[in-house]
Amino acid sequence: MSNQTEVIQYQTHGTCCQMMQVALQDGKILDAEFFGGCNGNLKGIKNLIKGMTVDEVIERLQGITCGPKSTSCPDQLAKCLIEYKQNQKVAK
Repeated sequence: MSNQTEVIQYQTHGTCCQMMQVALQDGKILDAEFFGGCNGNLKGIKNLIKGMTVDEVIERLQGITCGPKSTSCPDQLAKCLIEYKQNQKVAK
């Protein structure tokens, strides 16, 4: 484990939230910021995911939809973290 904080940004697709930024350390979520979207719901998600592992967040949030949309802010967060994991594998 590195104890180094990584901050990743992800431009979302198909949601009211347009961008998210996630701070990670040793495979766990330290913090998250959401730009646009439902303020109260995103504050709740932010507080719930703090301290969770990347894999836990993906498992719990992947595939959630919002109304008639095929995605949601939680689903986009899962996609962000999946992309992060794929990039980590490529970098090794």
